Order: sequence, then C-alpha cells, then structure tokens
Amino acid sequence: MPLVSLADIQLAAARIGPVVVRTALEPSPSLSRLAGVPVHLKMEHRQRTGAFKLRGASNAVLSLPPGTRGVVAASTGNHGRALAHAAREAGLACTICLSRLVPANKVAAVEALGARVHIRGDSQDDAQREADRLAAAEGLVGVPPFDHPAIVAGQGTIGLEIVEDLPDVETVLVPLSGGGLIAGVAAAVKALSPRARVVGVSMERGAAMATSLQAGRPIEVEELPTLADSLGGGIGLSNDWTFEATRQLVDEVVLVTEAEIAAGIRHVYQEEREIVEGAAAVGIAALLSGRVRPRGATAVLLTGRNIDPGLHLRILNGADALEQDA
Repeated sequence: MPLVSLADIQLAAARIGPVVVRTALEPSPSLSRLAGVPVHLKMEHRQRTGAFKLRGASNAVLSLPPGTRGVVAASTGNHGRALAHAAREAGLACTICLSRLVPANKVAAVEALGARVHIRGDSQDDAQREADRLAAAEGLVGVPPFDHPAIVAGQGTIGLEIVEDLPDVETVLVPLSGGGLIAGVAAAVKALSPRARVVGVSMERGAAMATSLQAGRPIEVEELPTLADSLGGGIGLSNDWTFEATRQLVDEVVLVTEAEIAAGIRHVYQEEREIVEGAAAVGIAALLSGRVRPRGATAVLLTGRNIDPGLHLRILNGADALEQDA
C-alpha cells in the first residue's frame, strides 16, 4: 500500500483551510531550559472541537461523493466529536460508536453536536465492530479514526504548519495511538525537512502501535484505563495505512508512565497556563522524564484539551493516576 504523499497533504490543507484553525507554534521557555534546545509547542488543543482530529475528519467528509447518506465511526472521543462537527457542517447524519471506557464528558460532547451515539463493549475494537455493523446495515460510510488516507492527509497538515513556522526543526514529538496523526505529520515533515527526527510517544498501559511495531505486525493489545485515554484502542489487525507508514517514517517510539503523564499535565498548566488532556501531555512527559533528549529546534504537539474538569483538578492536586488505579 503506498504511503500518503506530500501532494495529498497539501491538497488536504487547501480543502480544510476554511474550516479549521491554523494553530500557533509557541516557544516554551521552561522546556527550552530543561532540554537545552529551543522547544516550541504546537497548540493543536486550541483547534475547534478541542483536538487535532478535526483536520482529518473534515478532510474525509469534504472528500465524500455526492449522495452520501451519512457517516459512522468508532472513536475514543475526540474523533467522534470532530466527525460529528464536520458532518453537521456538511449537512450529513452522523453516528458515533464508543466503548464504555470513553469518559462521560467526551460522550456528552459528541451528543451535543447532534450525533447518534452507540455505547458498545469495553474497547475500541468492540466499538469498531459496531460501527462496521451499522455501516453495512444502514448504508453509512465508515470514517475510521486513523487508518484512512484522507484522515492521514488531514492530520499531516499539522506537519506542514510546523515546518513553515519552524524551518530548522530537528525533532518533532508526536502522541502515538493508531498512527493517523504521526503518519501524516511524519510524511509532511520528512518530505520538507529530511534531517528532522520524528518521535512517537505513547503510554505504557496498552500501547497498541508500539507493541505492534515490536512484533513486526499489527497485533491486539488489551485496552486499559489510562490518563491518556485518547491514545487507547487497537490499530486493527487488517491495518492498511498507518502501521507501515509508522514503521517506515518514525525514528523512535518511547513510552511514559501514568505518573509521568500526570506530571506533564501539571507542567503545561503551571508553566504554560494551558489545559490539556493526558494524551496531549505525553510529549512533555517524555521531555520532563528524560526519556527523550531532543537535538536542535524541537516541536511538541499538544493534541487536545478535552479532559474531564474533575480529573484535571485531581491531577493538579497531586493525583498521578485515574481514581480506580490510585
């Protein structure tokens, strides 16, 4: 299967430009001091719907053929919210399938955008099976959260913006889950700045892509509760796009602990005055813990802000894990 190209990503940028925010890339004095190199934060948590996922979802919806009846997807929350928003803007019906692990605030946000919500099972894989069933039964178009060329190209527009705003970038830290984000970002960054290193960061608890890369093929991994809930779920045993792209384009993958993720959330709030969810804090967690020692100008993606307010307050007050794991 061919990888998504720079031309695909540039076309996506033109397509979604009117409907997404071109987010800022801002210097972080605190992280620059810590790392000993210039560190910049890509403020994608300021995106409409509160996460980067709107880029890929909008590109996918705007690429649909005329006469599409509606769309359906499985999600850990942010893709569902993004797809619901994009579908509503396009006048399409939208159904989102979520597992019981998805936080209640993210379920409510999807429903508030007018999408029909199905809660099924205890994993992203269970939710995906429900989405596949509904697509077949109701004639809906499936828009997967990551393993789709239009999704990858849409997320890759972040990489275009990073290189435009920081032409000498040498290290890019990207949260890693199913690989749609890192596949697109790496494709853009490597095409425009071949010397740059792209590092994927995930949580230790149930990191499906990291485990699959170690095994040399997509494999199933038990989905576990984690502060980085948006990074949960499998990559699909029949993965067509993101496994191979991640294998070819990503230079390193590191895993961080729940305590390190919590420290990242606290640091972003205390030093940058930004609120982010656990999945968005993994890059900062990798820097704070020393698991990544970047070279040269560095960009860290802050991917989403859709954290439950009560959980955020507990973390600021010193919690290092979800309540059921504390």
